[in-house]
Amino acid sequence: MVQVIQAHNVSHADLEARFGLQQTESEDFFTEWFDTLPEITDLEKQDLDKIKLHFLRLVKRPPLSEETVKLVLLSPLLNLAGFYDEPFYMRGEESIEISAEDEGEIIRGRIDVLVIQEQFWLLVIESKRSSFSLLEAVPQALVYMLANPSQDKPTFGLVTNGSDFIFLKLAKENQPKYAMSDQFTLLKRESELYQVLSVLKNLSQSLS
Repeated sequence: MVQVIQAHNVSHADLEARFGLQQTESEDFFTEWFDTLPEITDLEKQDLDKIKLHFLRLVKRPPLSEETVKLVLLSPLLNLAGFYDEPFYMRGEESIEISAEDEGEIIRGRIDVLVIQEQFWLLVIESKRSSFSLLEAVPQALVYMLANPSQDKPTFGLVTNGSDFIFLKLAKENQPKYAMSDQFTLLKRESELYQVLSVLKNLSQSLS
């Protein structure tokens, strides 16, 4: 009988054992999160400051659900980054299944937000409630990225709990490998939400 495993129960060790997924520390592998990023305009900064203000006001009345994180934070960020425009389109709550060869197991889950361009999964976004650790969400996002049918193009991911953000890149050529960005936070006095939008704009501009 085939065993079904929920994506949120998968660990880094599971992904290494089942799919041979390896993390790379090479800076050349994932330059999209730090190299030649586009500038953020003053108007965009005003919008980001308002997003931060809304989030911090809501987080005073916990718990902050995943749906609220998507509504207050992710939706306006993706809009500012251009992911609501052509050639992209978006899907929410997308079901996926992925299985390792000869394992007799299927990993099943639902992607929170999926941004697609011509069947190429550009951005897989996993949002969590505000109290959730991002490191716990990374393996789940990687499961969804591994489910991307494209073999010759990388997939980019973003995990966020509302206050913190980590970008991911996964390539499946030969042996699958991935890398993570630094962790950004909007809780600093100098909010790093500007950098988050800059990375998102870089992805939308370079991949459109």
